[in-house]
Amino acid sequence: MNEYENEPIRGLPGMLPPGEQIVWQGSPQWRALARGAFRTRLVMGYFALLAAWALVSAWSAHGTWLGVELTAGLGLTCVAVLHVLALLAARTTVYTLTNRRIVLRIGIAVPKCINLPLKMIGAVDLALHADGTGDVPLVIAGPAKLGILALWPHARPWRIVTPQPMLRAIPEAGAVAAQIARACRAVNPQGHAVLSDTPAPRAPAFAEAIEA
Repeated sequence: MNEYENEPIRGLPGMLPPGEQIVWQGSPQWRALARGAFRTRLVMGYFALLAAWALVSAWSAHGTWLGVELTAGLGLTCVAVLHVLALLAARTTVYTLTNRRIVLRIGIAVPKCINLPLKMIGAVDLALHADGTGDVPLVIAGPAKLGILALWPHARPWRIVTPQPMLRAIPEAGAVAAQIARACRAVNPQGHAVLSDTPAPRAPAFAEAIEA
């Protein structure tokens, strides 16, 4: 038995109240999560540079290859551990969109659910990646009480003072962002659930959803 087997509904802390319905559920794609959140390519490149430096040093000094082997081995171990963490994070994460809120069920060792009422969402961003996945940051309207450590890795990078929850490395992110925008508009027709002015590309479906 694991800590999630007692969930009355997958990804939710309890039964849905009357009138609330699930619109969409999804989880991160673990390979994309490894690249984006755990920076496996950056770590691999760092150790590749260290191994190259050790190789040049060994060749110029006519030394042994032990330093190269140790550096390469340490690099492979670190990257493998990061991939395992990304896989565990993806398997224990469920993003749920209902007609009233977004729920982030996250956490590997300490599971928790974060409830975000749709009325709190002031803007929805979208960043698409070459592998077909994407990130959907959520800009919270009003004073935010979310901690970056409680959210990570499901938080927008470099937003420390005002953390932004983010649906990370999800397939068909453009369609999901459009669903979130429509759900926000349905809950708060007078609100402004719009795309923020960011350099991230946006999908046509998302543009139609927020401009309709």
